[in-house]
Amino acid sequence: MKKMQPFCRLGRKRQQGFTLMELTVVLAVIGLIIGAISIGKDVQRNAEYQKAINKFAYQWKMAYDQYYQRTGSVLGDCQQAPTYMVNGAETQILSGSNACTRAGSMAVAGIPENFENRGLKICSGQGYGANTVGLGDAGLATQNLRTSMTRTGVRLPPGRGEGHEDRFLYMDSNGNATELQVCFQWNTSGTSSGAGNVMVIRGLTPDLARYMDQVIDGKPDSREGRFRIQGRPSHGGAGEANAPGTQWEANNTEGVNISNTGANSAMTGSDARNAVVNNSGTAGGTTSGRTLDEDRVILLTAHWIMEQ
Repeated sequence: MKKMQPFCRLGRKRQQGFTLMELTVVLAVIGLIIGAISIGKDVQRNAEYQKAINKFAYQWKMAYDQYYQRTGSVLGDCQQAPTYMVNGAETQILSGSNACTRAGSMAVAGIPENFENRGLKICSGQGYGANTVGLGDAGLATQNLRTSMTRTGVRLPPGRGEGHEDRFLYMDSNGNATELQVCFQWNTSGTSSGAGNVMVIRGLTPDLARYMDQVIDGKPDSREGRFRIQGRPSHGGAGEANAPGTQWEANNTEGVNISNTGANSAMTGSDARNAVVNNSGTAGGTTSGRTLDEDRVILLTAHWIMEQ
């Protein structure tokens, strides 16, 4: 005959639950999972930024330097009579005389200020015209970046694929697809984004611009060093010659092209508020429209000063 168990012992057996230690372990695991997801997003973003500068921007700088080593002149310049300006072959001296021949040019010094039609940027494909992306966009040269590079045997970075080596696709912090584009141009003396030959990189979020600037210069400063923002007005005060620079404007929560009217329309009918304007050099500062997380991040254009 089976022995009956006391009622109190049966009650204790049925009361099964989580101990305080078990609850602590579960909460700790949940916290670790949430933390890992957050850290994973930052790691993924940093990996994309590293890829953008190492496999795209730096690769294009190497291609530019290799062109100079092979031809003895900078991109698009005259080899027999170099001007040391990007796209120098399209410049003119003494009212119509081509820079490569310089007929009758002995009357003036062969310095950039005496050349005309200078400062046009060399892009691949259709490129983009003056002041179509942002303030300070130079005019488009007739020479083609891809054609000039491949003609001299320079191997181009992979970019977005064959025929689109000047482009690079990445995701901004809000998950929107964003494209970088590379061009080259010569900046006249006194240009706040740097004088001389520069690589033009458009399509940078402020976060990516700061990252690139930190890697290239060692500090994120949009007005000083070899990596600068395009269109920033130069400091004009007498005491500002050696003043501290300016940080990269905006952040990764400011929307851009929100307006449903005018040339900046990119979200027709969705919102009537103004788009973000890159006017930090004015008294009004940078104005902003919506700041929703799903909006596209404001995009900037930067100049990377080349050694040659």
